Amino acid sequence: MRRTGPTNIVLRKLIRELRKYANKYKAPIWDYVAELIEKPARKRVVVNVSKIERYAREGEVVVVPGKVLGAGFINKPVTVAAIGFSEKAIEKIVAAGGKVMFIGDLIKENPRGSGLRVII
Repeated sequence: MRRTGPTNIVLRKLIRELRKYANKYKAPIWDYVAELIEKPARKRVVVNVSKIERYAREGEVVVVPGKVLGAGFINKPVTVAAIGFSEKAIEKIVAAGGKVMFIGDLIKENPRGSGLRVII
């Protein structure tokens, strides 16, 4: 069968926007993030806050091309951009002094994609 990508219209628009910014600003990171979001739902990235704590540096901007879950602890103030968040994940990130945002908002803030870390 031919691969059709996500049927969720919001995700399709996000992928289209990521590819547009990747071409316009010559930022291959957005192409990579779009590729990961385009995977089937059962293969999509799911990351716990403990993994963000382990791999992110303090004050860094982290992109998760999937959902962030609340298992574990986080003590660093980190900005996390993702497709979705669990309630516990939002509570823990904000309590650590971090910031929660969606990938669409991050594209507009940082169109060149510089200084980002993708966690999968």
